[in-house]
Amino acid sequence: MNKLVYVGPSPIHGKGLFAARRLQAGQLIGVYDGPVTEKNGDHVLWIEDGEGTGWTGYDGINEMRYMNHADSPTAEMDGLNCYALVDIEPGMEITIDYGWNDS
Repeated sequence: MNKLVYVGPSPIHGKGLFAARRLQAGQLIGVYDGPVTEKNGDHVLWIEDGEGTGWTGYDGINEMRYMNHADSPTAEMDGLNCYALVDIEPGMEITIDYGWNDS
């Protein structure tokens, strides 16, 4: 159980991931955990294998799967690790950019 975060109702969509305490920009928030999958789903995180070499999906099983999308996110993924982009106050939703608009 990650003591830095909790899951609660989100004004963005369904459930969301929220800061349980103050998080500093650059701080590791958590690690996305789940089995590798080839099928898309509600909690699948796609990680680029390498520049132009393909993608691997991870079907989330821990609290990190509840991160919602935001155009101005509070966190970012580096592989399966999630880091705070800004200082995040307790109760703020932790969001990432899903990359939907990337070309």
